[in-house]
Amino acid sequence: MVVGSFITRALILVLGYAYPAYDCYKTVELNRPEIEQLRFWCQYWILLAMLTVFERVGDNFISWLPMYSEAKLAFIVYLWYPKTQGTSYVYESFFKPYIAKHESEIDRNLLELRTRASDMAVTYFHKVADYSQSRFHEILQYVASQSQRSRSQAQQQQQRPPPPRTRMANPAPPPVPAPTAPPMPPQPAQVPPTPPRMQVQDKGPVPVAPPGAVPPVQQQTPSGPGPVTGNNA
Repeated sequence: MVVGSFITRALILVLGYAYPAYDCYKTVELNRPEIEQLRFWCQYWILLAMLTVFERVGDNFISWLPMYSEAKLAFIVYLWYPKTQGTSYVYESFFKPYIAKHESEIDRNLLELRTRASDMAVTYFHKVADYSQSRFHEILQYVASQSQRSRSQAQQQQQRPPPPRTRMANPAPPPVPAPTAPPMPPQPAQVPPTPPRMQVQDKGPVPVAPPGAVPPVQQQTPSGPGPVTGNNA
């Protein structure tokens, strides 16, 4: 279906436009072109133009009919084929009487349409011109305000007194890091020495006094020099 429609449209372009255009060119470029032949091709292009206009609308409603594209192709070939010369018949029998009957109305509508179109064009032109002019003025005002603002900022910076210059003291040299001692190897834990044991001297057997004996008096050594008391004979 799609391939057949594509082939039909291609044949309409070739047989309805390309070949008639070439034949019309040969007729126009003759040394003495025949008036009847020129009239025939003018009538053909008028009918083809009207058919093209109507098919843009009619195709949406009647293109579903079977053999519609083939019938349109056959009608176009019928219009210019030398043996049929259908252009003269269709033009003289249908198109010319209808246009002659409504020619004045068509001219009036075309004149009104042309006047409205020119009025609309002028109106839109004025609107576009006013809008462009207003936008241009806004851009100029923005640029002027920005330039004035930058100029005022520059003047304020010029009027400000320069900040006092402070002498920078000689900065102290950075501290030299102290040399770090190499890490000491781990030492084994020292066990504290045990104190020596006190040896008890063996003094021998202690003498025992007999019963009724008086124990000897132990002499005490004086702690220091002092007066001597007693009668010396």
